[in-house]
Amino acid sequence: MTDTHDPAAASATPASLAGYIDHTLLKPEASEQDVLAVCAEAIQYGFASVCVNPVWVKTVHNALRDSPVLTCSVVGFPLGATPSDVKVYETRGATLDGADEIDMVINIAAARANDYEALVSDISAVAEAAHTGGAILKVIIETALLTDEQKVLACKAAVESGADYVKTSTGFNGPGATTADVALMRATVGPDLGVKASGGVRTREDAEAMIAAGASRIGASSGIAIVTGGQGTSSY
Repeated sequence: MTDTHDPAAASATPASLAGYIDHTLLKPEASEQDVLAVCAEAIQYGFASVCVNPVWVKTVHNALRDSPVLTCSVVGFPLGATPSDVKVYETRGATLDGADEIDMVINIAAARANDYEALVSDISAVAEAAHTGGAILKVIIETALLTDEQKVLACKAAVESGADYVKTSTGFNGPGATTADVALMRATVGPDLGVKASGGVRTREDAEAMIAAGASRIGASSGIAIVTGGQGTSSY
């Protein structure tokens, strides 16, 4: 993919900022009513996608069918401690249910052990399944659990494996996105891969700072607050 991040766009209009946002609902207690409400909000505000747990992919795909909003799901979430073949199975199921985008969690233990080959093997398997199913792949490296050197290693593995994006965090395992991490990831992957900032992005100012640092997508459950300038809370 070609990354089209534009730092100037964040301060342009709420509509242009909305196009960066994956409107997210990953709470395990989320109901069908909650999921459908998030879909309606995404259509209303023009968010890039709705990101949900795999059990809701078909519901979201059907709700967004007549809109340009994409359907996004998570794989190996939130720990990454799932065998690669299980992640592949999850990915195939999600794409069959209508997912346009897959956000996978890496083998974090492999990254902390500096096991580059294990990272490439894990990510490559999921990338192949996602692309075969017509979806793009975002690779969550869980920055809060890694050193800068390990973050670079994970990003390089994602590039070699054919991923489309690297992503900072799940939001479930420690602090989320920082501008420093986004800048490091952007510097590592170069201009042709996407960078997604997620975890703790709650305000317009937060989002603008991430985009200025190099993010081309924002994962947040506070998308409405971000584009309207209001206050919001995020569990993602």
